[in-house]
Amino acid sequence: MESKNIDKENKYLRAKEQVEQIKKFYTSLFFYVIFIAGLAGLNYYTNELRYPWFLWAAAGWGIGLIFQAAKAFKWNPFLGKNWEERKLKEFMEKDEDITNNRWQ
Repeated sequence: MESKNIDKENKYLRAKEQVEQIKKFYTSLFFYVIFIAGLAGLNYYTNELRYPWFLWAAAGWGIGLIFQAAKAFKWNPFLGKNWEERKLKEFMEKDEDITNNRWQ
């Protein structure tokens, strides 16, 4: 009975952590839009976008936002949950084989 409560508590804590990550992402996205719009306005004011230098800041910060979104929404096409489970099973089987061969 107690393990069910602990399991529920762990699920709650994981869900709460994910909600915090998503909240941080949306906050960062909001400030990204505001700040880049301000830089674009400044760029237009100074040289009428003949050289759009604000795009360098937008690209750099945008790459960071992509990584933050991938973490917040648990999106990983290469090392997803299935991959993790397969690797865990593979290592457990390998460890079991080593242990069994050691005593034979």
